[in-house]
Amino acid sequence: MDSDRIIDTHAFLIGVPKAGTTWLANTLSQNPEICLSDPKEPNIITSHKGTFRRSTLEPNWSEYFQYFKGAGLKLDASIHTFSCPISAARISEKFENPKFILSLREPVSRSFSHWSMITDTGEDQNWGVDWSDFEVAWADARLKQESFYAESMIRWLEHFQLSDFFIFDSDRLRHAPEEVLAEIDKFLGLPRYEYSIDLVSHSNSAKRRRRITLLGKFIKTIFSLVPNFVKAPGVNYLRARDVNIYSLPILSGKRKTNERKKLSGFHYSICVEDICKDLEKFSKITNFSTNEWIKVISELAEK
Repeated sequence: MDSDRIIDTHAFLIGVPKAGTTWLANTLSQNPEICLSDPKEPNIITSHKGTFRRSTLEPNWSEYFQYFKGAGLKLDASIHTFSCPISAARISEKFENPKFILSLREPVSRSFSHWSMITDTGEDQNWGVDWSDFEVAWADARLKQESFYAESMIRWLEHFQLSDFFIFDSDRLRHAPEEVLAEIDKFLGLPRYEYSIDLVSHSNSAKRRRRITLLGKFIKTIFSLVPNFVKAPGVNYLRARDVNIYSLPILSGKRKTNERKKLSGFHYSICVEDICKDLEKFSKITNFSTNEWIKVISELAEK
């Protein structure tokens, strides 16, 4: 690995999926003191390149730093980083003063939302698995590990101090977004910035989710081959206006309504034992209270 360490503060929004991170990253990018990676999730450092894709190849640091265009504190929003077993060691070796933002969500609802997204878009089938049954999906570590916060945090605390992390409940982004953003600015050592709050724009909600068509997949593949410097102006223009070309009817279709996709006691009963044990451990090692989550999960689980 490249031995040249980065002395300047570098920030990472390390997780977790389905916890408001898309909205948070794009809102933080309003701040001229923050340079959000482009794309938002470079997935260069982490071996978890998404829900399914894995690669343990060493990071290409030259490529990595090209994803930061502009001045300000660099922010990498690769949200599968937290659950990756090797990211903490890699970051520790490369960066002198990293800061980590960790948005957490009640783990069963997080898992359910993650599962719904994957099955709505058909990504599970694209990777040769069938997650149509939540219980089957939960048995797959690629879903489950994203919700085992203590299991992941233990690895990170082997390399970093707890003070290097800003940990919060993602529910606060809906009810007190200005407060959370001010706390993040302070955590990063930045002056307080007056953000424009739009809770709908740039959100990765189920209502906006569509299943990509064969033509859409073809266009996406072709577009991925275009060099970044060629497509960047157009991509940035559309992204700034929260426009997704793949939502066009010819490139994607409405997802099928599935009555089973309603979070219920059935889902809580599948996860309750493993999740509550992990939450108790997470609270002990971080002093982040998980009592309310444990209470809700235990009460909602089918007896």
